[in-house]
Amino acid sequence: MIQIVTGDARPIFKQIVDGIRMQIMTGQLAVGAKLPSVRGLSVQLTVNTNTVAKAYSELLSHGLVESRKGLGLFVIQPKQILSDQEREQRLDKAVDALIHETIGLSFSHDDILQLVTEKLSKLPDGKTE
Repeated sequence: MIQIVTGDARPIFKQIVDGIRMQIMTGQLAVGAKLPSVRGLSVQLTVNTNTVAKAYSELLSHGLVESRKGLGLFVIQPKQILSDQEREQRLDKAVDALIHETIGLSFSHDDILQLVTEKLSKLPDGKTE
């Protein structure tokens, strides 16, 4: 279930993208699963249909879903569409953001690493071919 958090710094469409991406990568949404219609998800989340359409467009561009004419959007086998250099740049940017968010919280490096390790251990490896 995707949850929209009003205090989240991410735009709502990005929260939807991240929520669906997480469901796909953790297997909660299997390959071949049909996504709710734009209208259906917008009603479910009480957001504008344009917001859901924008999120679905981004999922299409990321190669996580495919559109079947007249049928809707379906989850496909995730493909790595970024180059190794782009992936490394995104990882570096994400780690920098984590550091900036946690630096003033008075946690030790070990505490932060332990929590990250625990959370990552609950996810599938995430590597795709």
